Amino acid sequence: MSVFEAIIQGIVQGLTEFLPVSSSGHLAITQHIMGNQGEENLFFNVMLHIGTLVAVVAFYHKLIYRLIKEFCFMVKDIFTGKFKWSEMNRDRNLIMMLIIGLLPLFLLFLPIPGTDMKIKDLADVFNQQAFLSVVAASLLVTSALLYAGIKANDVTTLRYKKKGILTKKGAGRHSFNVVDAVCVGLGQFAAAVFPGLSRSGTTLAIGELRGINKQTALDYTFVLAIPSIVAAALLETKDAISAPGGISIDILPVIIGMVTAAVVGYLSIVIFKWFLKTDKTIIFVIYTAAIGLIMLAVSIIEMYTRTNLFTGLPL
Repeated sequence: MSVFEAIIQGIVQGLTEFLPVSSSGHLAITQHIMGNQGEENLFFNVMLHIGTLVAVVAFYHKLIYRLIKEFCFMVKDIFTGKFKWSEMNRDRNLIMMLIIGLLPLFLLFLPIPGTDMKIKDLADVFNQQAFLSVVAASLLVTSALLYAGIKANDVTTLRYKKKGILTKKGAGRHSFNVVDAVCVGLGQFAAAVFPGLSRSGTTLAIGELRGINKQTALDYTFVLAIPSIVAAALLETKDAISAPGGISIDILPVIIGMVTAAVVGYLSIVIFKWFLKTDKTIIFVIYTAAIGLIMLAVSIIEMYTRTNLFTGLPL
């Protein structure tokens, strides 16, 4: 992999990890266009995930520090019998909802009947397909979910205005309950299986559909991404290490890709929060629908010609 390719993929990962357009889908498209394949690319994806992990930790470092401190106090209260669910403060509630939101991810390790695969292996199957039909369909689902989330937020805002309780922080609840966390967790589970289904877009839309304030839902989504990215990086590292024949690594493109993903990832968080605050997220609805339709057309043509339209190589 060249340095130029590393920068391009770092930009793609940094932008799409946090913007609601699907990083897995865009990496699959980018790698399809460039003709990059193999286990070396799998390892590079791990490093890009670490770069975006740095970005979200840097952006939310104050909140993360606060949550870690509160978690320690909460553990102490549990062991001393002082913990009470009904008396949790906002940070403690967020910790519990994050834990509950992560539980559906364990469904990824369930075996698929009649095969030697687990549910998480479906993501690799879809990513390794020569055609981008699954990615295209998932992008179209992302677009539909984002649109549903926008409409749900409009309904919530109208309801709050009628009640005269609309504040500068916007309409909707500012804390999650167990049902909210489970629903968002299930959305994240689905996004882990289908490349092209945006994790941030899906979880944000579900939060809005549940009546959560959109900025609160977005913050929850980004903080929830931290353990999710760590888990994804660990799993991909395991797969890369166990790959037959080992991995040939050129360290310079890896480092450049990581740094690029971290810097661009931080900026994409800032950009997305601005888009959400100014009610301009419809642009992501249009974009994911457009790219989904384009990739669907590309897939149909490639299935017919059995040739990669971008590299000219046989599929």
